[in-house]
Amino acid sequence: MTRVLLIDDEKINVEVLSISLKSDGYDVMTASSGAEGLEIFDRESPDIVITDIKMPGMDGIEVLKTIKERSDTAEVIIITGHGDVENAIEALKYGASDFINKPVRDESLALALKRAEKKIQIQATLNAYTENLEKKVKQVTHELRMQSNFLEKLIKTSEEGIVATDRVFTVIIYNPAAEHILGYSAAEVMHKKKAKELFPLNLMRKYQTKRHDPQQRRKLEHFETQVINRDGNAVPVRFTGAFLYEQGKIMGSVAFLEDLREIKNLQKELLMSERLCTVGQTVAGMAHGVKNILHGFKGGSYLMEVGFKNNDTEKLKSGWKMIQKNIAYTSELVMDLLTYSKVREPEYQPCRPNDIVREVCQSLRPTATEHDIRIIEDLDDDVGEVAMDGRSIHTILMNLISNAIDACIFDDSPGKSLAVMVKTVLEPDQIIRFDVKDNGTGMPPEVQEKIFLSFFSTKGHRGTGLGLLVSGKLIEDHNGTIDVASEIGKGTTFNVKLPFRKPDAGGD
Repeated sequence: MTRVLLIDDEKINVEVLSISLKSDGYDVMTASSGAEGLEIFDRESPDIVITDIKMPGMDGIEVLKTIKERSDTAEVIIITGHGDVENAIEALKYGASDFINKPVRDESLALALKRAEKKIQIQATLNAYTENLEKKVKQVTHELRMQSNFLEKLIKTSEEGIVATDRVFTVIIYNPAAEHILGYSAAEVMHKKKAKELFPLNLMRKYQTKRHDPQQRRKLEHFETQVINRDGNAVPVRFTGAFLYEQGKIMGSVAFLEDLREIKNLQKELLMSERLCTVGQTVAGMAHGVKNILHGFKGGSYLMEVGFKNNDTEKLKSGWKMIQKNIAYTSELVMDLLTYSKVREPEYQPCRPNDIVREVCQSLRPTATEHDIRIIEDLDDDVGEVAMDGRSIHTILMNLISNAIDACIFDDSPGKSLAVMVKTVLEPDQIIRFDVKDNGTGMPPEVQEKIFLSFFSTKGHRGTGLGLLVSGKLIEDHNGTIDVASEIGKGTTFNVKLPFRKPDAGGD
């Protein structure tokens, strides 16, 4: 019987959850505070701990940290308030098995407990078959005939992907879970492919460094990374790997892959909920900007009425120009809001990123020239045709380059030669890096921390703060990253890294 420790400072919650858990066949212990819960944990050694994240005194995060320091086997499930994304993600970082939102539903709790029990079983299996690998390899060699059927069933039923190689790193073991993660069938891989054909170069380099370090090469190291499956999709995994030795010589290697897609999808759902809340808040916060746009429409309408009344062509032109300008402002505002709030998977289509850079630079060059700002293109000729979401790239670059131009415009340093450089670089593992660098005003550290938040803009009344927010979402949707470095008076550099597919990989 699985033993469960329930920690919550709200008595009614403890009573209700305790009754539910007992009815499901669990041996339940309860505590009303974090400190009391740790005392019971040390004394009773339960299998699973369910703790509220917010409690007086010691909160759930501290309970989680302490339990993980004291036990390698206990799993912890965190109960969070609805929408408490940051604490939930923090709990996952510190090793929480799962998290569920209040009010706790029986279905959510049951699912979280099943996952925790599966993790306990998998970890027990891994501990049993990875401790002292050299010794076990020798034992398996002598008892191969007796153990082969058992090991074959164990590997096939493992929920973690298992990929093992011989001494020249040709794959000799490849289980169904690995098929599910990597997309290749066992017939395509076994005795045909090498490990480097399945795993990205950066992972292989990290893996290979242990080969020449006697202190590290036998250790099983867990870390999160991504592998590219047969369809060209990036799959998040928790990777564990080691070399296998016999009499000091490599006889093979083994890698374990835990599929993290379900957990990542849950994280995305939480982020999406937060994003929708942010959109609502942003709309409310932009009332002043909308009011200014309406004033612009009214002003343009007034000028056109005067023009019609007095047959004044100049008044008509001025009024129409004002209305067109505010239509553009309205369109830009609405499109940013739609882009940020909409769930949209990237549309991978053949495109040429360098051509997109040239197109964006060409459209913004008149504005830059008007303010004596040079736009410099430094494009890697190796970046040819690839499969990426061209619309997303265009939007990201338009936001970043226009912001860079604005940063130069705001710089009033006398005699300064202002410039914006846009650079592309083809990186390993099917990554393209886009650099947007300006030598404008720059940003202090406290501003850099806020630029990806809603409502925040360095442009005052001229900006809504949505541009970088939208760019960040599109980059995240594309499984990419964005970094910023800036210094007051010297300028700002944004680095965007986006994965691509080969053109013949097709769409989603």
